[in-house]
Amino acid sequence: MDKKNALRAGALASGTTLMMLLMTSPALALTRDDGDDPGTGLSVIETLGLYVVAPIVLFLVIAGLVMVGDKSRKQQKQG
Repeated sequence: MDKKNALRAGALASGTTLMMLLMTSPALALTRDDGDDPGTGLSVIETLGLYVVAPIVLFLVIAGLVMVGDKSRKQQKQG
């Protein structure tokens, strides 16, 4: 990719991002809706567990299952 194409792609990406940010309206999270009943917030430990630890554990379980399946398939081919 030459310099001109890279510059064009960067300008397009940044322009698109800027337009998306300018066109979005605020979330209005401070105004309450009828029937709004928010629960209690998450603690730091709960947040880290939910958004950091749980995906890592899920990834490791899936990767482990794939590796076990791959090893058993290799053993069947050899025998």
